Amino acid sequence: MKKSLICVLAVFALLFVAGAPAAAERDKTVTEVQFAKGSSSAVLKGKITGYHYVDYRIRAGAGQRLKVSMEATNLANYFNILPPESENAAMFIAGAGSRVFAGLLPDDGVYTLRVYLMRSAARRKESSDYSLSISITGKPLAAVSAKIDALIAGTRYHAKTTVKCEPLYTKTRECEALVVRRGFDGTATVELRWDGSGKRRILFLKGTPVAADVPQPMTFTRNDRGWVVTFGGDERFEVPEPLVMGG
Repeated sequence: MKKSLICVLAVFALLFVAGAPAAAERDKTVTEVQFAKGSSSAVLKGKITGYHYVDYRIRAGAGQRLKVSMEATNLANYFNILPPESENAAMFIAGAGSRVFAGLLPDDGVYTLRVYLMRSAARRKESSDYSLSISITGKPLAAVSAKIDALIAGTRYHAKTTVKCEPLYTKTRECEALVVRRGFDGTATVELRWDGSGKRRILFLKGTPVAADVPQPMTFTRNDRGWVVTFGGDERFEVPEPLVMGG
């Protein structure tokens, strides 16, 4: 795995250089992206061939808006967006005719923009030159200080509980729910965990779920206990009001 650090100048596009050929067919390049001081955007250019893919890693905060768009010479060249700590599960998967993402980020951490060729094109060892435009705007939503709202010892979370849930592809019906409160007006990141590795993160703004780290569309209903949040109509999580609001 090759690693490089990029400082992006505000007015110039950056040409990504892959360096030496990949040692293995499925090798990848990992590039840490940093904007130049005072800049909030960048244009990254590169080339991929076959199963080789590129991971652009960029740090951002909950509540910031990420926008990514791609132009490529090969119609089978796409990108996915992976949330923090994810190896493969994506929160956005580019599809036919859709190489643009714009949305709020649900949590703090390093997001990965994975550039790749579809399997059919990779198998034929096709190549693609691409240009990836990235911008991050808005002020991140800071977590409430531990001096005001105590944290669970050794963690960044303000509270946790057990909730009813129905994640995809599992018989699990109870999930651990943790919260990073970002105010006392219902602004928070709720993290739901199950089966050791399953995870969903939902951003609430003033009591409304507005973003999550999954590609399926999110809907919700409000009741006297809190919220019932669903993804694609197939996943269901119950989030209690006291977890989000505190008190």
